[in-house]
Amino acid sequence: MRALAEAFPGHPLRLDPDGPWSVETSVRVARELGDLLEYLEDPALGTPAMAEVAARTGVPLATNMCVTTFAEIEEAFAKGAVQVVLCDHHYWGGLRNTQHLAALCSAFGVGVSMHSNTHLGISLAAMTHVASTVPNLHHACHTHYPWQSEDVLTERLAFDGGRVTVPDVPGPGVVLDRDELARLHRRWAEDDGSLRERDDAAAMRVAEPGWVVPAVPAGRRGPAPACPLRRDGRRVVSPLVHTGLIRTTSGSAP
Repeated sequence: MRALAEAFPGHPLRLDPDGPWSVETSVRVARELGDLLEYLEDPALGTPAMAEVAARTGVPLATNMCVTTFAEIEEAFAKGAVQVVLCDHHYWGGLRNTQHLAALCSAFGVGVSMHSNTHLGISLAAMTHVASTVPNLHHACHTHYPWQSEDVLTERLAFDGGRVTVPDVPGPGVVLDRDELARLHRRWAEDDGSLRERDDAAAMRVAEPGWVVPAVPAGRRGPAPACPLRRDGRRVVSPLVHTGLIRTTSGSAP
C-alpha cells in the first residue's frame, strides 16, 4: 500500500477486489492476448474478481495470491476462479504438503506449477525434487535463480535448455558452503533496512530504462498494473522472466 500511495500521491487508492477497473482491465487484456498466453497470472485482486474474469474469458487464470493456504482452496475452486495454482513449497508447509496440494488440484481438475522465487540453491534443489514427483505438473516451474549472483552452495545448480537435472545423490543433492552462508547472514543481520526494501519501479527500469509508473485513468479506481506486458513477435514476455525447471522454458529474456 505504501508503494502505491507514493506512486499516486493524493489519489484515493482502494484495493477493492470487485472494483470495475481491475476486472474490466483484466477481461480486456485476456481477450486481446487470447491464445498467446499459457495462462494469465493474478490479473485481478482477490478470488471474487478472479472468478468474474474467469467466467468472462477463455484464458486460464493462475494464482500465487488467491490460493496460498489449504483453507483458501474451497472458495477458489468452487467459484472457478483459478485454473492453475502456482505453489511455493515454503508457504505450503514443505514438500509433503506440496504433493498433497498437487493431489487436490488433480482431483478438481486444476493445474499446478510452482511460483517464482528469488531463492538460493538449497530451495531450488528442494523445488526440483518435489516438482519431479508431481505427475500433474504440466506447466513450467518458475525461478529467478539464473539471475542470482550469490549462493550458499559449493557448486551452483546448472540449467541445461531451461531444465535442472534432479540430483541422484542422497538428500537434496547439494553441498552447503558454510563460510558463504555465514557471510550472507552477517550482511543480513547488519542491514540498515536497504536490503529489505522492495522497489518494483526500479526493477522495471532495469529491463526497460524508460518505463514510468502508469497513471490511473480519470474516473477509475485501483492501482495501475505493476508489470505491463509487451509483445515480441508472437511472444509475450514480462521484465521478470520465468525459466522452466523440469518442463519447457516459459519465458524468454527481454
